[in-house]
Amino acid sequence: MKKSMRSLSGAVLRGAAVAGLTAAFAVAAGLATAVSAATPTATPPGLSCETGKHAVDDYTGYALCRNNGGAARTFWVHLVCGWSPDVDGEHVTLSPGQSGQSTAHCAGLGTGIGEITVRP
Repeated sequence: MKKSMRSLSGAVLRGAAVAGLTAAFAVAAGLATAVSAATPTATPPGLSCETGKHAVDDYTGYALCRNNGGAARTFWVHLVCGWSPDVDGEHVTLSPGQSGQSTAHCAGLGTGIGEITVRP
């Protein structure tokens, strides 16, 4: 059976497209792993914190922390905002035994809060 030049070139193009997509997905998966490994998720030392979204606004996030240590601690909430730029909340300094809250708001464009972390 004789193959035409057109069917051969189509097969070559399909093979190249599949190989290209496979490589692109592998690179994207590697980048996603590298980004998630670099993302801080631990609560800063000396603090116990609760994070979440505002009850009626999916674009506002908070970190409510208590200083369980023996020295003053400063923290702030960090929001990953999807398509909008990431934002940081106000810096809050707590004396030993004190509690406080930092809030931040993602821009209205985009997908809202994707991740909430507490930064020291």
